[in-house]
Amino acid sequence: MARDEQEAPAGEVARGAGFAVAPGTAKRPGVLVAMPFDRALLARFKENFPTARWRRKIRRWFVPGTTAEQRADAWIAREISALDAYGDDKGRDAYAFEPLESPYLAAETDALVVRTPYSRVVVDTLRTIPFAAWAPEIRAWRVPWRSYEVLKEAWPVIEAAAAANEPAARRARREAARDPAAEAERRRRRHPVPRSDPPPLGAAVEVAEAGIVVFEALDDAPIAETGALAHYPAITAPGPLVWGWWRMPTFGEIAEVVPAAAPDAPGRGWWPATRAGLEERLRRLRETARAQETRAAKARAKQGAAEPEPR
Repeated sequence: MARDEQEAPAGEVARGAGFAVAPGTAKRPGVLVAMPFDRALLARFKENFPTARWRRKIRRWFVPGTTAEQRADAWIAREISALDAYGDDKGRDAYAFEPLESPYLAAETDALVVRTPYSRVVVDTLRTIPFAAWAPEIRAWRVPWRSYEVLKEAWPVIEAAAAANEPAARRARREAARDPAAEAERRRRRHPVPRSDPPPLGAAVEVAEAGIVVFEALDDAPIAETGALAHYPAITAPGPLVWGWWRMPTFGEIAEVVPAAAPDAPGRGWWPATRAGLEERLRRLRETARAQETRAAKARAKQGAAEPEPR
């Protein structure tokens, strides 16, 4: 096979400008790196990856290590950045001629900074922008100037998703979707369950309307308030239903649960707790604990300010 016809390794992904990366194997963790031939470039590569070895048959460099892909990607990004300085100049000129004006975008010397409320659409879209990267130290995305034209094309989607996830917009949607009767029913902390197949008492289980809960008691008599069952449309189990009375679980009770892969019988109104349900309940419990700590700290500060200083 001629050199130009050399087949790429399985899973190889192009990084642009002649660079590509392919995964290693389970026995030899690392990455295979392809790059343009240039003596100065090769010297910089060897300086950064002294343990790399040349694989002659596939004409790739093998960089060992479990973090090899991250290190190789970071190095490739720096090299492409240096190679594409002209592209950055073009991006700055394009921005000066036709700037994007948005509260979610800031123009800095070395890059454009995108800072929005969290949105999965925003994240997925920014991941399609060449060389865009999340900067945790500033909690924002950095997009190099050379990617300005691509960012400009995707910006309507990014801006619309960001605006839709502003706190005021989310509150407005929640208010529009409010069902006072359903909220009042949920505050009663009860849930219909089949009398012949009730949930175990004292154990964390999952229900559609409230997530992970712990049932503490079950009624003996079948439910007479048939109108209340309209708030539980997912229940399709046959036979009489009874009210089960629940409470929120504790951190300790959640820690004892072995999560199920998926709901086994959602039509009966409850099922063993799933991993997704447990993670969501843990998140909400942490939010509640933080809010309680904040309120307690404010109360202590207010009480301390009200106490007279000793003479």
